[in-house]
Amino acid sequence: MTSLYEEIPPAPPADVPTRRVTITVNGEKRTLDIEPRLLLSHLIRQGLQLTGTHMGCDTTGCGACTVLLNGRPVKSCTVLAVQADGRDVETVEGLASAQKLHPLQEGFKQEHGLQCGYCTPGMMMAAKALLERNPDPTEDEVRWALSGNICRCTGYQNIVKAVLWAAARMREQEG
Repeated sequence: MTSLYEEIPPAPPADVPTRRVTITVNGEKRTLDIEPRLLLSHLIRQGLQLTGTHMGCDTTGCGACTVLLNGRPVKSCTVLAVQADGRDVETVEGLASAQKLHPLQEGFKQEHGLQCGYCTPGMMMAAKALLERNPDPTEDEVRWALSGNICRCTGYQNIVKAVLWAAARMREQEG
């Protein structure tokens, strides 16, 4: 399947080495034969067709490609896909169920935490990692956790409010 916006590269020639990896993505175990040089972001977007992970800079500067690797936020544009072998990867598609939004998604909606939405998946994944280790963060802790993610549209205030809203909702749901 091709996209209007991204060219899907053809299969590598027979003389290009591949490596078999098994990666659990959003709870689903996937076994793939990939080139050792393939970036995790490209595997996610092109190989697995999970296009919520955005590519912004390819230099770790923007954070749009942030995913969770074994629960820790990483910028997938600088992680080789082979490094994820045997590990868990969570993308923004793994947040919601078919019936219900994740509290972070609700928070971004309720607090108007997005404009163009390009940075939003990376922001949500960085925020999810924060809330898993600290369910009651301060505003400064939220700002620090999101400091590796750039938003060119907002002044971050509503993003921070969205994360704090989600934190409160998650505490309510657990209590």
